[in-house]
Amino acid sequence: MTLVDAAIYATHLVFAGLWSGTVLFTSYAVVPTAMNGDMQGSALEAITGKLRTVSRLSSVLLLLTGGHLAATRYTGETLFGTGRGHLVLGMVVLWFALAALVEIGASKLADGLAQQKVRQPAADARPLLLAASVVAVLLLVNAGALLGLYY
Repeated sequence: MTLVDAAIYATHLVFAGLWSGTVLFTSYAVVPTAMNGDMQGSALEAITGKLRTVSRLSSVLLLLTGGHLAATRYTGETLFGTGRGHLVLGMVVLWFALAALVEIGASKLADGLAQQKVRQPAADARPLLLAASVVAVLLLVNAGALLGLYY
């Protein structure tokens, strides 16, 4: 593995973990706190902005680094015809799902915050962010399976 490949792989892993962790923390700690009314709108707005920033940045970096990893390690035949390839394709599908769920959930939070509400936007966003959490965990499990097949 070259230094460039190692840097790309490390970037991919770091941002996958950051994105997953941010989504899980938001679902587990932030949304329930907001639903209870124990959070001010300004705090929820700041956290929602950071969630969006992490999600968007991670989406782009994972697309670029994952694209490089797939292009250098797979052919069309191995991507569509092997178990490892299927895991990579599954990861792409989960990646799109995570990006969409986080973006829609964060939009629901932001829309309600624009109306100076906290509890209802959090309740509206909760199912989407819980689904995003499930997808984030599935992405990490998929990555573990992919790594397990590599060694």
